[in-house]
Amino acid sequence: MLLHPLDIGIIVGYFVLVITVGLWVSRRGSKDLDAYFLGGRTMRWYMLGVSDASGMFDISGTMWLVYVLFIYGLKSIWLPWVWPTFNQIFLMMFMSAWTRRSNVLTGAQWMQTRFGNDRGATLAHLSVVVFALVNVVGLLAYAFKGIGKFAVVMLPWRFTGAATGVFSDENIYAVILLGLTSLYAIKGGMVSVVITEVTQFTILTLTSITIGIIALAKVSPAMIARSIPDGWMNPFFGWKLGLNWDGILSTANAAIKADGNEFFTVIFGLMFFKGVLASLAGPAPNFDMQRILATRNPREASLMNGMVTVVLMFPRYMMIAGITVLALAFCMPALQSQGKPDFEKVLPLVLSGQVPTGVIGFLLAGLAAAFMSNFAATLNAAPAYLVNDVYKRFLNPQASGRRLVFLSRVVSIVFLAVGIVCGLLTNSITTVMMWLVGALYSAFVAANVLKWYWWRFNGYGYFWGMVSGIAGAVAFLLVEQATGRSMNALYTFPFLLLISVVGCLAGTYLSRAEDDEVLKRFYRTVNPWGWWGPIREKVMRDDPAFVPNRDAAHDLTNVAVGIVWQMCLVTLPIYIVLKQWSWSAVILAVLAATSVYMKFRWYDRLEKAS
Repeated sequence: MLLHPLDIGIIVGYFVLVITVGLWVSRRGSKDLDAYFLGGRTMRWYMLGVSDASGMFDISGTMWLVYVLFIYGLKSIWLPWVWPTFNQIFLMMFMSAWTRRSNVLTGAQWMQTRFGNDRGATLAHLSVVVFALVNVVGLLAYAFKGIGKFAVVMLPWRFTGAATGVFSDENIYAVILLGLTSLYAIKGGMVSVVITEVTQFTILTLTSITIGIIALAKVSPAMIARSIPDGWMNPFFGWKLGLNWDGILSTANAAIKADGNEFFTVIFGLMFFKGVLASLAGPAPNFDMQRILATRNPREASLMNGMVTVVLMFPRYMMIAGITVLALAFCMPALQSQGKPDFEKVLPLVLSGQVPTGVIGFLLAGLAAAFMSNFAATLNAAPAYLVNDVYKRFLNPQASGRRLVFLSRVVSIVFLAVGIVCGLLTNSITTVMMWLVGALYSAFVAANVLKWYWWRFNGYGYFWGMVSGIAGAVAFLLVEQATGRSMNALYTFPFLLLISVVGCLAGTYLSRAEDDEVLKRFYRTVNPWGWWGPIREKVMRDDPAFVPNRDAAHDLTNVAVGIVWQMCLVTLPIYIVLKQWSWSAVILAVLAATSVYMKFRWYDRLEKAS
C-alpha cells in the first residue's frame, strides 16, 4: 500500500507521542514492585478501567472478530464467548471484589491467602506461576502474528521481499513494532502502561466511530444483501450453522469447515459451559487481574470491571461492523479472485482501499494503539510471577525495591524474546487464540473454581489439578503439531476438564485439609459464598458479629441480567451500521431496561469504601 506523506507523518507522530509520554512518566513506576506492577494502588478506578479496556482492544482480536463477523454474520456475536467475554460481568458483580480483598500483588501470591505456607500451598503457588508464564508467552505470540499480518498489508516499506519464512516482511514488521512498544512498557511498568493506554484508547474510540460513520455513509442495505448468504443477518441458529456461501464466496465454506464450527449448537454449548466455569474461577493471572489488584478497594475493583464493558463494547463493535460492511460492499471481487484468501487480513484489506488520505493515517495510529495497549499490558504482567513469586519469595527475600525492578525489566526482555520466537513458529492468529482459550484455559478451570467455593479443597488438590490440565493442553498441542492435523480446541474441553477434576480430587483427598486458621482467615477476609459451612460455623463462633455472604442467588441473577446488557452493547453498533433500525430500537430498549435494573440491584448495593 502506498501511504500519502500526511498519513506517514500522523503515524510517526503518534509513535513519538506515545513513547515520549510512556518514558516521561516511567520514573513513577521505578521505586519498588508495588509501584512497578500496581502503580502503588493509587490510580483511579476509571483510569484502570479504560486501561483494561484498551488492553483488550488488541489488533489480533479485532482482526479475528472482523473475520468471524464477515464469515458467520450475526451468528458471530456468540463466538467471543470462547474467551469468554462475559467473564467481565462475573467480575463486576462479585469476583473483582473477592479478588481485591486479598490485597496481594499477583495471582500466585494469592495462593498464600487461600492455602497458607505449607508444601501444598507452595506447589499451588508454583503451578500458577507456570500457568501464567505459559499464558503470557502464548499471548505475546498471538500479538506478534496479529501486528505482523496487519503491518505487511498496511505499511509501504519492504525489507527482504520474502513472502514467507522467518525473515518475511510480516515478521520483521512485528519485531520492530514489538521493540518500540517495549521501550516504555519495560522501563516504566504499570504507570507507563496505564497512562499511555488511556491516551491510546481515546484515539481508538475516535477511530472506531470514524470507521462506523464511513461505512454508514458509503454502504446501503442493498449493497450488503448482494454479498451475503441466506441466514447471515440472523443471530439465531439450529443444530448446524446454516450458512452456505456457494455462488458468492465458496472459500468461506472452507474457512467454516477448517474452524470446526459447522455443528454450531455443540460449539455454543461448549463455549457457554466452559465460559461459566471459567468466569466462576475468577480472573486469570494476566493484565486483567493486575488491574483488579491495582484498584484502591473492592468497591472500585467492581466499578473498574463495569467500566470495561461500558467503554469497550460499543466503539469496538462499531469498528468491527464498519470494516465488515465495507469489505462486503467493496472487497468481494478481490477475495473471489484469490484461490485461498486469508480472511484474517480482511481488516487491513479494507483500510488499504476504502479510507481517504489523512483519515488512513489517523486510523492506522488508532489500530497501532490497539496493538500497543494489549502488548504492553501483557508484557508488564509477565515478570511479576518470576521476580515476586519465585526470586523474592524463595531466593532473596531481602532484595531492595530497585533491584527487583531491574530484574523485572530483564525478565520482560527475556519473555519478549521467547514470545517473538513462538510467534515466528506460528502461522495463524486463530490457531494461537483457540489453543489459549480452548485448551490452556480448560486446564485453569477446575482448580480455580474449587478454590473459591469449597472449603475442603487444598493446595495439593490445586497443584495436581493444574498440572494435569496443563499437561493435557500441551500434549494436545504437541500431537496437533506432530500430525499436522488441526481441530477446534473447544472439543478438548470436556476431556481436559475431566483430567483436571480427577487431579483436583485425588490431590485433595490423598492429603489432609488445610489448617483451620488459614481457612478461617481466608473466609473472614474474602467472605465468598459457596460450600463453606464448617468454616463459616467456626468463624461465627469466634466472632458472632461476622456477617457471612449469602448473596449467591442475588449475584447470579445480576450476572444473567448483566450478560443480556453486555450483549446489547455488542449488537447495537452492528445493527446501526447495517441500518437495521427496527432491531436497533428493540436492542436500545432492552439496554435501557437492563441498565435501570443494574442501577438498583448492583450499583446501589456495592460495598462502601473503607
